[in-house]
Amino acid sequence: MKVLSFWNYVSKTISFKGGIMNSIELIILNFIEVRRRSVKVWTSIPHEKIEWRPDDEAMTCLEMIRHVLESEHYYHLAIRNRGSLSAFDSPFESRPFTSVMEVLNFAEPFRNQFLDTIKSFSEEDLNTIKIDRFELGYVRDLGDMLLRVAYHESVHTGQLLDYLRTAGIPRIHVWD
Repeated sequence: MKVLSFWNYVSKTISFKGGIMNSIELIILNFIEVRRRSVKVWTSIPHEKIEWRPDDEAMTCLEMIRHVLESEHYYHLAIRNRGSLSAFDSPFESRPFTSVMEVLNFAEPFRNQFLDTIKSFSEEDLNTIKIDRFELGYVRDLGDMLLRVAYHESVHTGQLLDYLRTAGIPRIHVWD
């Protein structure tokens, strides 16, 4: 399973100095923990239910997972750009995905690049770098923006848990 290489990446790239984590390390740990729990939910969806949706206007389970991973890539580019992108050519858009593992494996290099970018920031950067999302009417500090990116994933993982409940599919325990 290729996704396991992500956990190897994590163990090699994060070292907590003397047991005391700085803000950057805490943010990375939050991203890792959110993704770990998301993957538990995502991989628990039976393959025959991956295209299920609660109504015709909702995303399917797989579309929502893809949305989360594609959005993280967009956010990464916007953070590097210090604001919204004038154009976004998504590498996800032209690819048809048929399984959770397929989309996770495709997204893995983008995720690793995003975590590397976060690691490149200093503590001071969290408060001094501004991310200008003019089209949405806000400017956020980098630290605030990073927490919102992780929150976006958490919200959609919660939605998928509700999808599973609505579809009568047993839900995996994420509070380990």
